[in-house]
Amino acid sequence: MSNAHLSIVEGLQLEVHPGRVEMYEELHNRPSPLVESPCFITHFALLTGEQGHQQDWAMVNELCQRFGVNPPGVKATCFYQTFGGFELRWERHTEFSTFTFIRPMETDAEGDALSFVPKEWLKKLPGQLVVALHMQVRNEEWTPQAEQHFFENQRVAGSQVANNKAKVLTSFRLHSDGFGRFLVLNMGLNNYQTGRLVQRLLELETYRLLALLGLPLARGMSSEVSAMEAQLTNLNHQITQIRNEADERIMLHDLSVLAAQVEQCRSDTNYRFAATFAYHDIVSKRLDKVFEQHISGLQTMREFLERRLGPGIKTCYAVRDRLEDLSRRIHRTTSLLRTRVEVSIESQNQKLLTSMDRRSSLQLRLQQTVEGLSVVAIAYYMMGLLGYVFEALAAMGLHINKPVYTGLSVPLVLFLVWWGVHRVKVRISRSDAS
Repeated sequence: MSNAHLSIVEGLQLEVHPGRVEMYEELHNRPSPLVESPCFITHFALLTGEQGHQQDWAMVNELCQRFGVNPPGVKATCFYQTFGGFELRWERHTEFSTFTFIRPMETDAEGDALSFVPKEWLKKLPGQLVVALHMQVRNEEWTPQAEQHFFENQRVAGSQVANNKAKVLTSFRLHSDGFGRFLVLNMGLNNYQTGRLVQRLLELETYRLLALLGLPLARGMSSEVSAMEAQLTNLNHQITQIRNEADERIMLHDLSVLAAQVEQCRSDTNYRFAATFAYHDIVSKRLDKVFEQHISGLQTMREFLERRLGPGIKTCYAVRDRLEDLSRRIHRTTSLLRTRVEVSIESQNQKLLTSMDRRSSLQLRLQQTVEGLSVVAIAYYMMGLLGYVFEALAAMGLHINKPVYTGLSVPLVLFLVWWGVHRVKVRISRSDAS
């Protein structure tokens, strides 16, 4: 049976969508790890860009070859495998990758999860490091002195989580080794629940820092946006001072240049700000899922992040909204100026039509004058021909008084000529109308 068909009953085959298996597997992608406490966990998140998949895969493949482990497929975006003394969890995301190492604590209560990871391999990790985190998952309650030693006497935030079955502490700071630190005290979670909690905390820290990538961009863009706002305000004031078409052309040119600058800024910041807002939304959802309960004397992680992370995200929102508002204001100003230009053009067209009407009237009068002269001229030549006729009749013996007949013929000839010219004009007018 072909892979493109599925046999339901004997003699019946249905065509299968080529992405059916991937759609099923997507729901099981990036599962939570099974974490047996106590253990050490080290987590890295590196910006590698949207084209960094091949480099990530090559690094994972190299590590697998070192330890004799089957590597992931070339198109794989995640890989979870045990390498003897430690477990590796590699996940590829849109613009970054994460490498998480888990090592059982066993009898060694000090250290980290990188004890058995080749140092020369770690040095070659691709991309820019954003998150470097050490986490310890322990079963026993630590004394305040031990906790302060772990966090190097830095102020910590923390809470009871997972329906009071665990305690989480962190300082949200870098320590002397350049790593952030989390301490998880397990007070009743099984391995699966511990893994889910660990995954949420790692994602919380990862997306917290990734969300802040947009803040330096927003701060750097703020002064440029202020300058463009001031320029637009100045252009709006100049509209009332426009005196002629040259001023209008200069104003439209300046508005076009300003609009191009705004659109360039929006293009440069759109992806970063969209990612910032998406990451911040994930942070909020992960905080919801850890079910924090307050510990006396400590800020919860939510309280800390809402106070410290919130303003940075609002700054990004503010700059994005200012750019959007600036774009709308430029559009309205341009529409106003174009309306002014259109009114000016209509006024010019009206004057031109008036001038054309005057010229048409003059042409009509001239034409009528010419027609009158034409009638007289034609009648004059016809009278000359009648004179020859009268002379011929007199020569034939008829008694004709040439001057009398000539004088009496003049009105009749003028009428006949005028009537003939008028008929020609009527025919021409009817043919033009049809």
